Amino acid sequence: MSNQIQPDQRGLPWQLLQAIKTEWRACCLLVLLVLISFGMAINFDFVNWDDPWYVIHNPLVKSWHPENLQKVATQVVTRNYAPLTVFSFLLDHSVYGLWAGGYHLTNILLHLVNVVLVFLLITSLTKNRMLGWATAAVFAIHPVQVETVVWISSRKGLLSGAFILASLWYWLRKDRTLEQNTCGFLCFIGALLSKALAVVVPAIVFCYDYWVAKVPFREAVRKQVFPGCCALLLLVITMLAQTSELGGVRDHFGMSKLELISVDTVIMSKYVQMLLWPGTRSVLYDPPTSGIAWNVAISAVCWLLAAVLFVRMGKRQPLILFAGATFILLLIPVLNLFPITTLMNDRYLYLPSIPFFALIFAGAMQLLERLRDRILVHVLPGKSRSGYFLPAVFGVLVLSMLTRFSWQTERYLTIWRDGLTLWQYTSTQVPEIPVVQIQLANSYHSQGDSERAVNILRHALQQTKPDELDRERMQQKIREWSSVK
Repeated sequence: MSNQIQPDQRGLPWQLLQAIKTEWRACCLLVLLVLISFGMAINFDFVNWDDPWYVIHNPLVKSWHPENLQKVATQVVTRNYAPLTVFSFLLDHSVYGLWAGGYHLTNILLHLVNVVLVFLLITSLTKNRMLGWATAAVFAIHPVQVETVVWISSRKGLLSGAFILASLWYWLRKDRTLEQNTCGFLCFIGALLSKALAVVVPAIVFCYDYWVAKVPFREAVRKQVFPGCCALLLLVITMLAQTSELGGVRDHFGMSKLELISVDTVIMSKYVQMLLWPGTRSVLYDPPTSGIAWNVAISAVCWLLAAVLFVRMGKRQPLILFAGATFILLLIPVLNLFPITTLMNDRYLYLPSIPFFALIFAGAMQLLERLRDRILVHVLPGKSRSGYFLPAVFGVLVLSMLTRFSWQTERYLTIWRDGLTLWQYTSTQVPEIPVVQIQLANSYHSQGDSERAVNILRHALQQTKPDELDRERMQQKIREWSSVK
């Protein structure tokens, strides 16, 4: 089997399928990995966290009438303009009705597609199948991916991810044909219409053209003018759609941009920790925003040193600099430079985990190569190079990571079985967040236990620090549910 996919074999959409056919054994292993890890989610229910607004109570997903299709293409749903995502729910509803398992199945299949695309993309960029497969495998089952894959409302991240990866597969090459440029642009438009995260794609392609493909600066900029304008238009539409502040954690809304950037340095350090050594997961987090001066200083110094190191290494190996820049670029839309109602989430790491683990595994392979050469020179002089040392040791490293991550993923996966299970668990992790107590109360109320729901809200009013919006919501629910006998 060929160790790399030849660039001149890839241009039109059918040639992407040909690339998958060429690597069918590796792709089948990845498919099996995804199905084993997430297959049980087909038995899960909807959760009361955006699912009612995207699917259950959303009239846009229940009719193929031309007038309704026009609304699908133009209307904002839960503060997001994502018509292709809403259209995918319309397709699901036409097939599955309100059987939640069907929507979970679609999410799993989309994640499966993304995993295969990661393998093809990393293999294409590095010309190393072993590195590509390891990156795709860890991307497939890492515990931070559970929220994106199992939460039905996170469909937009999966769908946009598929289009983003496909567009990069066509665009990240030193010599692009007209057909490849066209296919990449169409995939990019699909990504924009699925989730606003895709606005960073032109910047990623520019970095590749300028640093890796060695395209002159002006020419690299010129190539991204039209995609950049499309991204800017979508960004404006998305910002205009952010008309509600309900939900999530909003303590950071009054912070200045400098304060947000300071907090972001700490959050990004936390993201690195979550990827390398994932601990307890949660649907919401409450990172401190005050009294963290030392954490900010240490994180800022570490990120500055990392930037200097990446620039220096990038002079010899531009793919390293490109991967580091891609990691940062994929995080920029979720760093609250444009306010959103959460400071940090697992789902924000869905795509950034790809360049991160590609760098980790590439570094591990280089260290193993140096170790092998040193052993041959100092311990076994005169011996020929062993072709098995590097694959064997690297395979053990990857297998150990996969074993640990799959165990953590399996444990966290069951938390998403239904709304009540999700919020019971989350209330043990971050009980201080008012919206968590509201959602827990909603879960009990939907099951007919209004008395317990009211008690939870009354306790939350005393023990948490709700802002004016959350306090008003709690008091209104208490009045309504208390009158129900």
